[in-house]
Amino acid sequence: MKGFDPKFTDFPDYIIGITKEIWEDRGIATLHDYYAPEIVVRSPASVVVGNQGVIAATMATLAEFPDRELLGEDVIWSGTPEQGMLSSHRIISTATHTRDGVYGAASGAKLQYRILADCHAKDNAIDDEWLIRDQTAIVKQIGWDPQDYARDLIAREGGPEACVRPLTPETDRPGPYKGHGNDNEWGQRHAELLTRIMGADMRAIEAQYDRAANVHYPGGEIGHGWAAADGFWMGLRAAFPDAEFRIEHQIGRTDPNMPPRSAIRWSLHGTHSGWGAFGVPTGAKVYLLGISHAEWGELITGQVKLRREWTLFDETAIWKQILLQTGAL
Repeated sequence: MKGFDPKFTDFPDYIIGITKEIWEDRGIATLHDYYAPEIVVRSPASVVVGNQGVIAATMATLAEFPDRELLGEDVIWSGTPEQGMLSSHRIISTATHTRDGVYGAASGAKLQYRILADCHAKDNAIDDEWLIRDQTAIVKQIGWDPQDYARDLIAREGGPEACVRPLTPETDRPGPYKGHGNDNEWGQRHAELLTRIMGADMRAIEAQYDRAANVHYPGGEIGHGWAAADGFWMGLRAAFPDAEFRIEHQIGRTDPNMPPRSAIRWSLHGTHSGWGAFGVPTGAKVYLLGISHAEWGELITGQVKLRREWTLFDETAIWKQILLQTGAL
């Protein structure tokens, strides 16, 4: 890989390798090398600009969860070393809530949760990132209700005027990556499926998902089959029926010894105007960033279906937006 440290075999090895080096091997100082000085890191909870902010957040997380492990499940990527590459990295993280921190007083809870992260890298450094942790799974395992956690976090951050603002188009900051992925058939198929679902064509689920599809959703929820997928996507879209749905980035890949895969970063932007996954409609304006991964296959000849799906967004960041606008603190 031109411009990258030769110790890395390929781009997935780079992404998985530096993640372990930074977090588990305590090589936090390597962030000066692996992250660009003016990197933009977006999570649904906040926007951090600059490497120093990333280092501070990394140390705070490790102080609260000192035994944290990050197990790389997949890296779905596009681009070239010369022009820059975009990885969509799926991780299972394990950790013990050992010390006080952003998640409140130390609970001793043993956690397992998933992360999806899109990173742009060039010349051995990441300079743009979109990061979604399964905050619902984290806070529930600690003992919080997601809405109550968001309410308490606002108070601990100094109240509605002083608290950290979630990611929205207004708080976002432009980064160097301007690409939209690739035109591979599997990414296109996935994008078309999500577009149909968000367009209220729920028939797409039975048409495109395998009848025994294995699906993973926020809160560590795992389901099987059409009903699980329909329940998740219906509940989300019903809560924000008039929100604009956008495909922000799409990747498809076919690699040796792997099933065809796809990674889609998407958004919903609009009002909480319907009954659905977020309860009583509040009229609050909400921005929701989501990432979805999928694996495709042909169990029955001629019937290519989505066989595994992973989708994440941050429910606590949605509740924070709703609470700040409604004043229900």
